[in-house]
Amino acid sequence: MEFQRQTNKRLYEEHVATLQLLSRVERTVTGRAGAYPPAAGDGEWAAFARSVISAIDVEVARHFDFEERDLFPLLEDAGDGDLVALLNEEHVTIRAVAQSVADLLRQSLSAELPAQQWQTLKTLALEFSERLGSHAQKEDGALLPVLEQLLDEDADRELFGAYAAG
Repeated sequence: MEFQRQTNKRLYEEHVATLQLLSRVERTVTGRAGAYPPAAGDGEWAAFARSVISAIDVEVARHFDFEERDLFPLLEDAGDGDLVALLNEEHVTIRAVAQSVADLLRQSLSAELPAQQWQTLKTLALEFSERLGSHAQKEDGALLPVLEQLLDEDADRELFGAYAAG
């Protein structure tokens, strides 16, 4: 997709990175032999778990917060309240699943997960992947095109600066 606004370009790039991470999540949790959890001290697993925890705690949280605080009010003012309601609802659901995934990943870093918790982690990780992937694609197809038309150069510069500053 080609976007002219810097804010949209940045959000789109984050969506691409998120979809790549989610692909890795799916490969990792489905590619492990059988139903056994990774052993405590498995370095490859620890690196994977830490990267997903960071993505959940930092990137996804920051991305959602920015949209809710800075973008959704603009969309509501422009008459796109239905889209905002849908995306907000998805944020709530994704955050809940993401928190459960992050909690189980943290547990897996300190001790081997019992088989039942490992299965729960696999199930939740796949749900997280499906929900967040679908959400990112929905934003690419609905949110970003609306913003492309809604934002002028000054508004884009201000939003992009605020987002880049954290």
